[in-house]
Amino acid sequence: MIFLPGEMRTEKSWPSSLRGWLQMLAVGIFCMTGGHISGQSMEAGLYGGGMYYLGDLNPGKQFMNYNIAYGILARYNINDRWAVKLSAYRGNVKGNSTQSKFLPERDLSFSSPVTDISAVAEFNFFDFYVGSRKNWISPYIYAGFSFFLFNPQNGGVSLQTIGTEGQNVGYQGRTPYKTYSFGIPFGLGVKISLARRLGLAVFWEMHKTFTDYLDDVSTTYYMVGSTINKDDPSRLLSDPTRSYDPGMERGNPRNNDWYSFSGITLTYKFNLVSRKRCRDLEH
Repeated sequence: MIFLPGEMRTEKSWPSSLRGWLQMLAVGIFCMTGGHISGQSMEAGLYGGGMYYLGDLNPGKQFMNYNIAYGILARYNINDRWAVKLSAYRGNVKGNSTQSKFLPERDLSFSSPVTDISAVAEFNFFDFYVGSRKNWISPYIYAGFSFFLFNPQNGGVSLQTIGTEGQNVGYQGRTPYKTYSFGIPFGLGVKISLARRLGLAVFWEMHKTFTDYLDDVSTTYYMVGSTINKDDPSRLLSDPTRSYDPGMERGNPRNNDWYSFSGITLTYKFNLVSRKRCRDLEH
């Protein structure tokens, strides 16, 4: 069939009712096949809880010297099962060999502020999104990568600067360690939808670090303890009991340190992509 130019223009305009039916059909197919990936959203919120450490001064007692921690986070929900989260948390960790009763005769102790920036991928075991009345709760797990800053201290003295294991004098080739490092965070928790835009999560996470100096203890003593002047804190903090000799074990360099965050997060949701009304059936 041959169409004249004018006829082609008239045939191009479909009846409005037909367009409406096609649009409804497209939305229906979208909801049945791909609706579960349309609920992309962002969450931003606050974290409050605590943190603790495991290392040479406390190798195994969970939640020992639990200290307040806090922070902020942002979460991008890819769909109802997967999300990615960026967080910035801050807290303080402490350790004391006498308190933990692990080689207490060393009498070593420390405290350190920790500032952690982490990026993790989260997996929800059940379909979940903030604002749902049906999929309002789910356990979840996550893992990722972190960068953190620390500065072990004792009595207000920065232990890294005084070289408690001979770093400042080059004992056995040692050099000062960095007060930043990287880690692998992983954890588990439960997410709960509180309201249309408010979400709550309760979690516990561990960070396997790539440093053994979070507590300033890693290798061996480097001075003859009996010769240490009691009035010289820079040397006394290396061997408070003045009982050890060079080369004797001060820590275990084969195991790096760990730290943990736990607590709750409260977030507010911002929708990025409409759920096309098909999700209204879940309310």
